[in-house]
Amino acid sequence: MTALLDRPESGIRAVLSGNTGADDVVEGRTVRTTPQCWLTDMDGVLVREEHALPGAAEFLQCLIDKQRRFLVLTNNSIYTPRDLAARLARSGLDVPESAIWTSALATAAFLVDQLPGGSAYVIGEAGLTTALHEAGYTLTDAGPDFVVLGETRTYSFEAITKAIRLIGAGARFIATNPDVTGPSAEGPLPATGSVAALITKATGREPYFVGKPNPMMFRSALNRIEAHSESTVMVGDRMDTDVVAGIEAGLETILVLTGSTTIDDVERYPFRPARILPSIAEAIDLI
Repeated sequence: MTALLDRPESGIRAVLSGNTGADDVVEGRTVRTTPQCWLTDMDGVLVREEHALPGAAEFLQCLIDKQRRFLVLTNNSIYTPRDLAARLARSGLDVPESAIWTSALATAAFLVDQLPGGSAYVIGEAGLTTALHEAGYTLTDAGPDFVVLGETRTYSFEAITKAIRLIGAGARFIATNPDVTGPSAEGPLPATGSVAALITKATGREPYFVGKPNPMMFRSALNRIEAHSESTVMVGDRMDTDVVAGIEAGLETILVLTGSTTIDDVERYPFRPARILPSIAEAIDLI
C-alpha cells in the first residue's frame, strides 16, 4: 500500500510511506522502483547534530545486505573520508571510508581531469590538501596553475591576500562549494562561498564551484562507483542543492523531510523530486 500526501492546490503529490509497484508514477513521472545504486547526503538525511536519524542505520545496512553500490555525499571539504567515517561511527553508523564522497574529492577529480599533475595554491584543511596530494597535485604558492578555495575553521587574511595576487597573475580560481555559511555552537560562520565572494570582488574573477548544487559532483560520484544515472537514486534534504543537482545529473531524486526543507518549502520551487518521504526510514523498502 502506498500512502500519498495530495496537495492539489500546489501540485505536490508526495509518496509518504509504503511499497510501490513496478509502474509507480509520482507527479506524472515514472520512478525507478529497483535502483541499483544510491547517493545520499549526510547531514539532514543520515545524521543531525552528531546523532543518527531514525532509520539511517537500517538503510545503510540494507544497502550492504543487498549489495547496492552507494556513496554518502557531503559538501564539507574540511575532513578526510577517514575523519567522516569516524564521525559517523560515533553516531552509530557504520560507513566505510570508500563509501564517502566529499566536495574535496570531487574537486581533486575535476582538477586531474582538467590538468593531470598540475599545481595549486590551497586555502583549506586536511580534507582538501590530502585529496589533492593523493591526486598527484603539487601544492605551492609559486606560480600555481590553480587557486583552490575550500572550507577552513580559520580563514587567514594573509592567505586570502596571496590567493588574490595569484589569481591576478593568472591562476585559475576553483572553489569546493558555494555554501556561504557553516554551523557552529555559537552561530553561523563564514564559509567557502562568502570568502569566494570576497576574492571575486577583489579580482573580478568568478570561481568554478565543484560541489553541490553543481551536478558535476554527482557525476564524479557516479564515476567513482561505476554507476549509471538511469539506475541511481539521490536522497537529500535540500531542494536547492541535492534535488536540483540530482535532476540536472539525470538521477531519480528523493527529498526527506528530516533536514532543512519542509513540505511547504517545496511549493516555492519550479521543480519537484520524484518522491518526498518523511525520513530515510521510508526509503528502505525501495532498495
